[in-house]
Amino acid sequence: MSEHECNMKVDLGGQVALVTGASQGLGRAMAVRLGAAGAKVACLARNAEKLAETVAAVAAAGGEAEALPCDVKSGEDVEKIVEQVAENWGRLDIVVNNAGITRDTLVPRMSDDDWDDVISTNLRGPFLFTRAATRPMMSQRYGRIINISSVSGLMGNPGQANYSASKAGLIGFTRTVARELAKRKITVNAICPGFIESEMSAALGDKILDEAKKRIPANRLGTPEEVADVVLFLASDAGSYITGQVITIDGGMTC
Repeated sequence: MSEHECNMKVDLGGQVALVTGASQGLGRAMAVRLGAAGAKVACLARNAEKLAETVAAVAAAGGEAEALPCDVKSGEDVEKIVEQVAENWGRLDIVVNNAGITRDTLVPRMSDDDWDDVISTNLRGPFLFTRAATRPMMSQRYGRIINISSVSGLMGNPGQANYSASKAGLIGFTRTVARELAKRKITVNAICPGFIESEMSAALGDKILDEAKKRIPANRLGTPEEVADVVLFLASDAGSYITGQVITIDGGMTC
């Protein structure tokens, strides 16, 4: 099965999705899945060149997408982008808060900027997009917000105090906002990927990844498409009664 194919038959025709961190890896796979299912996809990231590649991948899968360079830490940028997407395409149904960065080092060596940059991107960003997106979603009384957390937010990871804190915070944020928005037929869920094949995991090096595989009962890394399939399910009608949940995709590592 190619990366553009999916076993699930989901129809998102007429819906509009927004995916942050869509320029590569998980974000690109999610944008492709949503686009192939019929949603129009706003693809957001800072790298315009890589975003163009994502838009091309969505088109190759039979979908429609637009590249929108954006700094997810900027409240002004986020408000403008969400307003633009909702105005141009008439609605906003799905938001996937995927953008994230790492600045790994042990706490005694962690600088203020190392901490602030990670928290701002990984936690402030989802807050800004969720706040902005709730306006059109509450008006149409429908929405799907999917936050990409991490197993690091569940169990911690040495050298990633900033990253783990941001991802744990995102879980608490998800559960709270889910309670606030459930009556408006807006679901809010979090996904916690484990070790997934991506540019971020490749940067860890073969030695660390080989050690990681030994801790994973499935004895392999996951694929971006396997995470994207869960996003697609939560975005679909089949996920309408699932909200405030944390879904772990890690090959059994945290079981």
